[in-house]
Amino acid sequence: MTWRRAGRVLMMLRPRTALLTTQGPAASYGTTSLRLSMAFRDEQQILLATQYLSTETTAFDYNPLKFTQNDGFPGSGQTDFGPQLKSMNKELFTIVAWDPRGYGQSIPPSRDFPPDFFERDAKDAVDLMQALKFKKFSLLGWSDGGITALIAAAKYPALIHKLVVWGANASVTQEDVRIYNGIRDVSKWSEKVKKPLEELYGHEYFAKTCEAWVDGIARFAEKSDVSKEYLLVTSISYPKGSICQQLLPRIKCPTLIIHGEKDPLVPRFHAEYIHEHIKGSRLHFMPEGKHNLHLRFAEEFNKEVEDFLR
Repeated sequence: MTWRRAGRVLMMLRPRTALLTTQGPAASYGTTSLRLSMAFRDEQQILLATQYLSTETTAFDYNPLKFTQNDGFPGSGQTDFGPQLKSMNKELFTIVAWDPRGYGQSIPPSRDFPPDFFERDAKDAVDLMQALKFKKFSLLGWSDGGITALIAAAKYPALIHKLVVWGANASVTQEDVRIYNGIRDVSKWSEKVKKPLEELYGHEYFAKTCEAWVDGIARFAEKSDVSKEYLLVTSISYPKGSICQQLLPRIKCPTLIIHGEKDPLVPRFHAEYIHEHIKGSRLHFMPEGKHNLHLRFAEEFNKEVEDFLR
């Protein structure tokens, strides 16, 4: 069983001193939590507006990279980006992995999926980094987290240095809905995949969140083609199912799209569409990669991303 993960973004920042020296404060692998209001390193959660968002970072003195997991299926920054938090070059990057509201340690509140949940998470992610006093940062987004990252890069271009997305889609087709309905019932998932999530959330919360996500993202397949906001600036129309297609041309930062050729949840054409509509973007295929390619092929993934971000 391969599953879609719950919208986390990894926010990665190039170090302030990267071009001058490779020396800097040591950063050991582990969890460092910061309370935004006071930036205390011993606090366990981050206060963002009236919500609590949990974050993990490998250092605090370098410019940031932010990882965003999917906004759909539950996980956590730690479980979804372990190999990146552990192995990416800490002399070059500060890595911030966060739990959006309703996921991981950012509960309460419970997770919900209103029509604007992607935009809400994009704003939360950007607000978080600004509260941490990072003026510019790069975004790495997996699956629904890739959608969150695409929206953030389009809506807050002055803040985003570079963008990496994988397992992401800018629209939802009827075929996608069929795939999502196939994973609606968590009782049919393999024990290997299901057990750690049930241990993290409990069976009831995990099952209900999964069903709610399927319903929430499937609604995009029936959504009208373009927003009123977009109609004001262009006559281009998009088919039903658009999540953020109309925003892709607004993305100006260097962008890397990675796609696993064996991804059972996100067909190849989604990655190709994103590549075609972000000017100057790069598309990298991993022939054996599935939806969780950054976990299974962590060394190859980390090298590709680090080379792009340098």
